[in-house]
Amino acid sequence: MGHREALLEGAKRCLLEKGYARTTARDIVAASGTNLASIGYHYGSKEALLNQAFLAVTEERGEAAGPAGAREVEPSADPYERFRQAWGQLIATAGDDRAVWKLQLEAVTRLDEDEELREALKEQQREGRLGMARMFPGPDPEADPEKTRVAGLLCQALAAGVMIQRMVDPDSAPSAEDLAEGLKVLMGETG
Repeated sequence: MGHREALLEGAKRCLLEKGYARTTARDIVAASGTNLASIGYHYGSKEALLNQAFLAVTEERGEAAGPAGAREVEPSADPYERFRQAWGQLIATAGDDRAVWKLQLEAVTRLDEDEELREALKEQQREGRLGMARMFPGPDPEADPEKTRVAGLLCQALAAGVMIQRMVDPDSAPSAEDLAEGLKVLMGETG
């Protein structure tokens, strides 16, 4: 592994352990086994390296969680049961992803000062919506891209809200069953 790749891997570890604000260039060098000059040479600045590392971490997490989870959803179940099953799978990964969710929340606080990060996240967010929509049985993305887009928007909004609630108070955060029942209530279904 060359210095460029080692720096990226070291920066990813630092971000997950310390976050943006507490990661120093020396931390990255120690985690990567490289030298301080390598950061400037390969990435231009510590901030540019951290942004690349953040994007890599979130992309890797998205690929790991991706549409593959939808295969475990019973296609013949009623829509609410499929919703419950898919959210159960997503929520089950929350404990493993706590560091990633913390990092994402910290990154959001940086967006006003970092236009480059904002632009990179816009595209990643669009791709994430499509990936989330594909986790649930529903519209074919190619046949109905607008329905896929709005389904992805809802999933992304729910995921962010659920994960924040799990971080603040895991004992009262919604379960997949809570989400499915809440959806039934909102849709006017009883029983």
